[in-house]
Amino acid sequence: MQDFFTYNPLWHDKIGKIYALLERVKISEEQSKDILHLRRTNRIFSVCSTTAIEGNRLTVQQVFDVINGKVVFAPLHDIQEVKNAFAAYEQIPDLDPYSIDDFLRTHSFITENLVQEAGRFRTVGVAVVNSRREILHSGADYKEVPNLITELLEWGKTTETHPIIKSSAMHFMIEHIHPFRDGNGRIGRLWQTLVLSKWNPIFEWLPVETMIYHNQQKYYDTLQRSHKNGIDCSPFIDFMLEVIENAMYQYTNTEKSENGGLNGGLNSGLNSTQKEIITLIQENPTIRVFEMAQKLLKPVRTIENNLSQLKQRGVITRVGSKKTGYWKIN
Repeated sequence: MQDFFTYNPLWHDKIGKIYALLERVKISEEQSKDILHLRRTNRIFSVCSTTAIEGNRLTVQQVFDVINGKVVFAPLHDIQEVKNAFAAYEQIPDLDPYSIDDFLRTHSFITENLVQEAGRFRTVGVAVVNSRREILHSGADYKEVPNLITELLEWGKTTETHPIIKSSAMHFMIEHIHPFRDGNGRIGRLWQTLVLSKWNPIFEWLPVETMIYHNQQKYYDTLQRSHKNGIDCSPFIDFMLEVIENAMYQYTNTEKSENGGLNGGLNSGLNSTQKEIITLIQENPTIRVFEMAQKLLKPVRTIENNLSQLKQRGVITRVGSKKTGYWKIN
């Protein structure tokens, strides 16, 4: 398979940061009082996020209820989609990321009872369109799809490219080839998680999909930029390196919350607005001030004042710029 990205020397430094964060995640897990609960929670968030990206209308609470076997009054299609995604993620330990049989089997899990061609490559042409019905991307010729996916999986199996870069490139190429009538986004995101988890098992539980969901427009933009004027998925790899780094910060911060660090220690003495702000940041580290104001029904000035107090107390830190940065809970 021909090269489909241009290596960026800056990736080396970003990968180095991820290695350092892996040690931090490892320590967090070792100190966790209930690691199984933490991992299950992150998996459910991943399922919620990957389906929400595709337009699923279930709330986070409804997703938790569906997976926990509770009765939920919602569109049956959305409920089935969540059940399918959870079932697919549960298969990760038994999947071979370079097996075409497992690739098709995973698609059947994702789309069972939702599409007629579950677990089968598409037999028609497809195109990705925007809200104005303008074609953004046409998938590969359906007659070429089986060979293209076979070549991609073989490349993944044999390349010496670092797994973080490789997984991002494979994610992009699955979206680019668009091998199925439906479910391409969900299997592309799951396949990146699968490739990463075979390199380091902790990636099975990192909320990478959640970080993609919180940066959904940028996700679409970098996909579009990467197959404009030919194929070079370097912009998408740039994006995914940032997403993976943020997901690792999110995982360690979730562990703090689950084990009383935030709820018991840092939250002590905070007012109700500040506690609500911390909850919003835990759910979405890239959330903006005006979004906090909208969600909490409070003036922007009130949010800014409380954020300033939280920063002064050392509870939170702003990392990066206002536009592209994120909130970090210390």
